[in-house]
Amino acid sequence: MPGPSPGGSPEREAGTGGRQRGPGRGRRVRFRLPPTAIALPSVREEEHLFYRRLEALAAPGPGSFGPLFAAEGWSDLTEDRLLRKLVVRDGQDGLRPRPGQEVSVKVLGALEDGGLVERDPRLTFVPGYGDVVQALELGVPTMQPGEVAFFLAAFPYGYGSPGREPDVPPEAPLLFEVTLLEVREGLDPQPLPAAARLLLGAQRRERGNFHFARGDFPAALRSYRLALRALDGPAAAPPGPQEEEELREQRVKCFNNCAAVEMKLQRVEEALAACEAALSISPDNGRALLRRGQLLAQQGRDAEAALVLRRALELDPASEVVHAELSRLVKRRSAPAPAAPQEPPHGPMPPPSSGDPAPPAAEGAA
Repeated sequence: MPGPSPGGSPEREAGTGGRQRGPGRGRRVRFRLPPTAIALPSVREEEHLFYRRLEALAAPGPGSFGPLFAAEGWSDLTEDRLLRKLVVRDGQDGLRPRPGQEVSVKVLGALEDGGLVERDPRLTFVPGYGDVVQALELGVPTMQPGEVAFFLAAFPYGYGSPGREPDVPPEAPLLFEVTLLEVREGLDPQPLPAAARLLLGAQRRERGNFHFARGDFPAALRSYRLALRALDGPAAAPPGPQEEEELREQRVKCFNNCAAVEMKLQRVEEALAACEAALSISPDNGRALLRRGQLLAQQGRDAEAALVLRRALELDPASEVVHAELSRLVKRRSAPAPAAPQEPPHGPMPPPSSGDPAPPAAEGAA
């Protein structure tokens, strides 16, 4: 992976695969459906109902969601009118989710061409934790248990300008059909096996990377901190040597990503603290050393910065980024100090003689 730019970028795992489009393609089932008190149709029946409702709203095709952003009968959840809600079936008069409560929902999501890109029979999350798209973060708290609703989301409330490879194109609006299955009080972190902590931490860190790519740095920072909370949570059993090493590596990645966000937010002290936390786990981590050197130089602590950057160069002699940072720092330290201004002579200046040349006029003046 190439070295980071001065602003930094989050650490991520690269993905591959071609785009899958068209009705019913790109489906992903991440959870098995457990028993629930709310009656649910079969998979085939629920998709048939979804497409009937979708066709009643708009014929699939490019721009088909456009008229819905101005249609009557929808309620606007945001001032920009780019996230709208339409109730399909009323709920059970229960209380709406409160901050900190955990919710479980069934989600179907489609593109304008009818391609099904979200299918989750039971997605569980805590609104505000940044684990889902903004359409769900903001929309689900407006629902009651048992309610079914459409959420029409322009790309800022979906997968943003980049989209989501391979199935969601850039700047794609989405239509979600959501059923609120259950609302529970937020539970204290439960002891988890190391493998489960690693999986949860990786999911939240990738969610942070998604927010980072969109430029939503506060949301990215929140996701990275939640990833650290999952990695540092109570353990159901002591991890094995390989799991312990993986936990350490994931923590270092999260702290490095926190530092990248803090640098984007121009919070130098917080970024330094994140770098030092990463280095306390892995003292020879090149990314943390580079960022720490950049931050120390930014504070004018040139001698400390030079030591840190030289150590980073020892670990990666071919790094062009470290070479450039060191070169910039050496030039700045070796630049001659500006000469002190001379004191003007005491007493009034003598008037210029008739033979003295006139002072030069400004360039371009008449």
